[in-house]
Amino acid sequence: MKATRALFLAVTALLAVPVLAADPVAAKDPPNAREELRDVFRQTPSAARGSKLFPACVGCHGKDGNGQPQGDVPAIAQQHQRVIAKQLVDYRHAERWDLRMEEVASTHRLGPARDIADLAAFVSTLPREAKEGHGDGRNVEHGGQVYLRDCAGCHGADGEGNGVTLVPRVAGQHYRYLLRQLHDTVEERRPNMPPPHPQLFEKFEVGDFTGVADYLSRLSPARRVLSTP
Repeated sequence: MKATRALFLAVTALLAVPVLAADPVAAKDPPNAREELRDVFRQTPSAARGSKLFPACVGCHGKDGNGQPQGDVPAIAQQHQRVIAKQLVDYRHAERWDLRMEEVASTHRLGPARDIADLAAFVSTLPREAKEGHGDGRNVEHGGQVYLRDCAGCHGADGEGNGVTLVPRVAGQHYRYLLRQLHDTVEERRPNMPPPHPQLFEKFEVGDFTGVADYLSRLSPARRVLSTP
């Protein structure tokens, strides 16, 4: 995966050289991910305006933002606003990888920082619906023990996350999606996943992966713990 992306970036850079060389005026460097995220957080978001941007997400995430239980598309409804904004910025700057999301988050489809702030604000207001998307239940109890031991310190006892510290809500997410993200982290396909996640997941056994994902898919934290100041 890394080799493929590196080759793509190298070819893109080579193709861009003649264009840049022909331009006598040096273009201003685009903001990096950290700078753009700061700009997003400076905005006063409008969920009403964000609702007009949301149709770009409906094709995959659904009109209700609850994704697909098959695991290809996560539920984004009721996710923390700041968490959604960070993921969009990361996709835009190739700090998280998914061809569909990189296209949607690009400046061609989603404009400046205000657009990201507004869209994230609207998505965070959508209700998370209880849908199918669980595992087989065999390792749920074990998964709960592993989660409370290794993950609850940051993500919360109910998987509610924390919008202020950019910790995502993981409760009520689709089992297959959660499982894929756990494995993607271990296999270095989630470059924006901060430590200690990779180091922690490297120690997981099969039952730990399936158990944690299944356990989280069944959690439903109270709405009150999801509000962002």
